[in-house]
Amino acid sequence: MSNYDSMRRREIPEPVKTYEISDDAEIVGPQGILILEDEAEFASQLKETLETRGYVVTVVANGTEGLKKIMADDFSLILCDMVMPNFPGDMFYAAVERVRPKLCQRFIFMTGHQGDQKIEEFIRRIRGIMLWKPFPMKVLFEAIEALNNKKK
Repeated sequence: MSNYDSMRRREIPEPVKTYEISDDAEIVGPQGILILEDEAEFASQLKETLETRGYVVTVVANGTEGLKKIMADDFSLILCDMVMPNFPGDMFYAAVERVRPKLCQRFIFMTGHQGDQKIEEFIRRIRGIMLWKPFPMKVLFEAIEALNNKKK
C-alpha cells in the first residue's frame, strides 16, 4: 500500500454516533430549571438566586411559553406558579402530563392563594410540593432537595 492510499483512508471520517436521551436519564452537570411566573420582579429574584447556586434558569411568563420550552429542552426542575393568566399551573401540569409525562415528577408549585380549595385539592391529588408565597429562599432550596430525594 502506498503512502497516498494510507492518507486517503485517514481522510474518511468516522461515523458520527448519536444518542437519544430518554425522560428517565439522569441530568449531569448544571441542573436546568424552568420557572413559570407572571410576576416579572419575583421571577427575576428567583432566577438570580438560583443562578448563584449554579443552576441554569429559564423564565417564562405563562403556560403557553412554558410548553414551548418543555418541548424543546429538558429540565431537572419546573417551578410553576399556580395562578397565571389564561393558562394556570394545573392546566400546564395536565398539558405536560400529555406530552412529557416523566417531567411531572419534577414540579414544585407556588402560589399566594393559600386556602384556595381547588389548588389544595389539585396538590393533594398529584401529591405535589407547594410553596406558599411569599417564601424564604431557604424553603425553596429545601423543596428542591425534597424533590430530588423523591425522584430517587
